[in-house]
Amino acid sequence: MASSSSATGTNLDLMKKVRSHEVAIAELSNLSSSRTVYQKNGNLFFRTTSQKATASEQKQLDSAKAKLEG
Repeated sequence: MASSSSATGTNLDLMKKVRSHEVAIAELSNLSSSRTVYQKNGNLFFRTTSQKATASEQKQLDSAKAKLEG
Protein backbone atom coordinates (compact mmCIF):
# COMPACT_ATOMS: atom_id res chain seq x y z
CA MET A 1 0.00 0.00 0.00
CA ALA A 2 2.80 2.45 0.81
CA SER A 3 4.33 2.17 -2.66
CA SER A 4 0.93 2.79 -4.27
CA SER A 5 0.42 5.87 -2.12
CA SER A 6 3.92 7.09 -2.95
CA ALA A 7 3.34 6.60 -6.68
CA THR A 8 0.07 8.53 -6.47
CA GLY A 9 1.81 11.36 -4.63
CA THR A 10 4.54 11.50 -7.27
CA ASN A 11 1.90 11.51 -10.00
CA LEU A 12 0.07 14.34 -8.27
CA ASP A 13 3.30 16.35 -7.97
CA LEU A 14 4.02 15.83 -11.66
CA MET A 15 0.51 16.90 -12.62
CA LYS A 16 0.93 20.07 -10.53
CA LYS A 17 4.24 20.79 -12.28
CA VAL A 18 2.65 20.26 -15.70
CA ARG A 19 -0.19 22.63 -14.82
CA SER A 20 2.27 25.20 -13.45
CA HIS A 21 4.30 25.15 -16.67
CA GLU A 22 1.12 25.42 -18.78
CA VAL A 23 0.05 28.50 -16.81
CA ALA A 24 3.52 30.05 -17.13
CA ILE A 25 3.50 29.51 -20.90
CA ALA A 26 0.04 31.07 -21.18
CA GLU A 27 1.11 34.11 -19.15
CA LEU A 28 4.32 34.54 -21.14
CA SER A 29 2.43 34.35 -24.44
CA ASN A 30 0.29 37.31 -23.35
CA LEU A 31 3.32 39.58 -22.92
CA SER A 32 4.58 41.77 -25.73
CA SER A 33 7.68 40.43 -27.48
CA SER A 34 9.76 43.43 -26.39
CA ARG A 35 8.94 42.89 -22.71
CA THR A 36 11.83 41.81 -20.49
CA VAL A 37 11.14 38.99 -18.06
CA TYR A 38 13.14 37.39 -15.26
CA GLN A 39 13.66 33.65 -15.20
CA LYS A 40 14.66 31.74 -12.08
CA ASN A 41 17.69 29.49 -12.40
CA GLY A 42 18.52 27.88 -9.05
CA ASN A 43 18.29 30.62 -6.44
CA LEU A 44 19.04 33.44 -8.88
CA PHE A 45 16.91 35.35 -11.36
CA PHE A 46 18.26 36.23 -14.80
CA ARG A 47 16.87 38.77 -17.23
CA THR A 48 15.77 37.26 -20.54
CA THR A 49 13.24 37.72 -23.34
CA SER A 50 9.73 36.33 -23.19
CA GLN A 51 10.52 34.08 -26.19
CA LYS A 52 13.49 32.46 -24.46
CA ALA A 53 11.52 32.05 -21.23
CA THR A 54 8.63 30.47 -23.15
CA ALA A 55 11.00 28.04 -24.89
CA SER A 56 12.52 27.07 -21.54
CA GLU A 57 9.09 26.54 -19.96
CA GLN A 58 8.03 24.43 -22.96
CA LYS A 59 11.09 22.19 -22.52
CA GLN A 60 10.31 21.78 -18.83
CA LEU A 61 6.67 21.03 -19.68
CA ASP A 62 7.69 18.37 -22.21
CA SER A 63 10.05 16.81 -19.65
CA ALA A 64 7.37 16.73 -16.95
CA LYS A 65 4.84 15.18 -19.36
CA ALA A 66 7.37 12.52 -20.36
CA LYS A 67 7.95 11.62 -16.70
CA LEU A 68 4.21 11.51 -16.11
CA GLU A 69 3.66 9.12 -19.00
CA GLY A 70 6.73 7.00 -18.34
